[in-house]
Amino acid sequence: MKKRLLSGLIGLLAAQPALSMDLVETYEKALSYDSGIATARATFEAQKAASDVSRSNLLPQIGAFGEASHTDVDGPSQDAAYKTYAYGVELTQPLFRADTWFNYDASKFQTEAAQAEYNLAQQQLILDVATAYFNVLRAADTLTTARATEAAIQRQYEQAQERFDVGLIAITEVYEARASYDDSKSQRIAAESDLDIAREQLARLTGEYTEDLNNLRRNFPLGRPEPMDPSAWENTALNQNWQIQSALYDLNTSEANLKSAKAGHLPTLDLNASYGNTEIDGLEQPTLTQGQRDGTTTEGRIALTLNVPLYMGGGTQAGVRQQRSQVTVAEQSLETVRRDVRVNTRSLFRTVNTNIESASALEQTIISRRSALDATRAGYEVGTRNIVEVLDAERNYYVALRDFANARYDYVINTLNLKQAAGTLSPQDLVDLNNWLSASAPGIEAMANEQETIDNLSQ
Repeated sequence: MKKRLLSGLIGLLAAQPALSMDLVETYEKALSYDSGIATARATFEAQKAASDVSRSNLLPQIGAFGEASHTDVDGPSQDAAYKTYAYGVELTQPLFRADTWFNYDASKFQTEAAQAEYNLAQQQLILDVATAYFNVLRAADTLTTARATEAAIQRQYEQAQERFDVGLIAITEVYEARASYDDSKSQRIAAESDLDIAREQLARLTGEYTEDLNNLRRNFPLGRPEPMDPSAWENTALNQNWQIQSALYDLNTSEANLKSAKAGHLPTLDLNASYGNTEIDGLEQPTLTQGQRDGTTTEGRIALTLNVPLYMGGGTQAGVRQQRSQVTVAEQSLETVRRDVRVNTRSLFRTVNTNIESASALEQTIISRRSALDATRAGYEVGTRNIVEVLDAERNYYVALRDFANARYDYVINTLNLKQAAGTLSPQDLVDLNNWLSASAPGIEAMANEQETIDNLSQ
C-alpha cells in the first residue's frame, strides 16, 4: 500500500467542468483533494513524531545552567554582602526506568496502529472513488432507462389517442396510457435528481464536476474470485485485514501501558554529571583568602541517583487497575473486529458469485423480454393484445437492461469490497479495472439499439 499509483501534476481547479474522465484519473484527483486521506496521513506522521518524543526520554539529557544571586548577611558575628554567579553544563542519563521503556514500546505500537489506519484509509479511498464513479454510471443508466421508457410510453399514448379518435379503442385504454406516461415522467424527473446527487458525491472526492465518465466495455469479463474457496479468503482476511491489524496493535499498546503502570512500583536509577564555574564577588571574611573572597572556582560532579517509590497515595495501584481494564477492552474490540471481518468476507464472497449468476441470467432476460415486447406489439397491431400489455412489455424490457447494467456495477464494487476485506486491495486493482473502461463503451441506450438491430437482421 506504500507504493504510489502514478506520478504527474495534479493541480486542476476545483468544481470546474471537465471532459470525459476514466477511473485512474478520478483516483489521482481524489488523492490530492480528499480530506480524509490527508487526515489519515497527518495522523500517521504525528504519531511517528510522538514515538520519537517517547524515545527521547531514554536518551541523555544535556543542558546548560546559570544562576546569579545576591546575599546580604547581618548578624552578631558577621556582616557581609556578596554576589554569586554559577554556570556550567549538566547531563542526566536514565540507567533504569522501566516505565519509560514500556511507554516507548507503547508509542511504537501506536505508530504501527496509525500506519494500519493510514493503509486502511488508502484502501477506503480506492473503494470510495470506485463506488462513487460507478454510482454515477449507474444513475446515468437509470436516467437513460427512464427517458427511453417515457419516450416509448409516450408513443403508445399518442397511438392510443389516435386509435380512440377513429373509434378503434375505448377511452379507458387512453386513460391507461396517459397514467403510465405520467408515471414514467415522474420517474424520469427522479432519475435526473439522482444523477445530480451521484455527481455531487463524486465531486466531493475529486473537487470536479465531470459530465462524462468512461463506461465498462460490453465484453467486460465477470470472473470468479480466486481462489474459489471462502475459507481461503477468510484466512487471508484474518491475517492481512488492516482493521484487524490496527485493533491488534491497539491491544499491544494497552498491554505495554499496563506494564508501564506496574513499573510504577519499581525504583529508578539515573546518572547525573555536571561541570561548571562559581564566581563570588564582594565576600569579606577574615578567614578567606583574597582568591576565595573575589574569584572563580571550578567544580566537576558525577553522581548516581536512586529513587525508590514507597507510597504514592494509591495512585500506582489505581493506574494498574485502569490499564488492566483497558487491556480487556482492547481484547474484546479485537475479537469483535475479527468476527465482523470473518462474516463480511464470506458474505462478500457469496455476493460476488451471486452477482455473476444474476448478470448471466439478466443477459438472457434482455433477449427474452425483447422478444416478448416485439410479440406484444405485433399482437396489439392485430387486436389480440391491449395497450396495458404493451406498456408493461415496454417497461419490463428497459428494466431488464437497467438491471443487467446494475448487476455488472454491483459485481465490480463487491469485488473491490471483497479485496478490501481480505486486505489485498491496492491501486493496481483500479489500473486493471480501468483497462476495461472506454469513452465509447455502450450504455443502456446503445445496448437497446444493438439488440433491436439484431432482431431486425434476424427477421
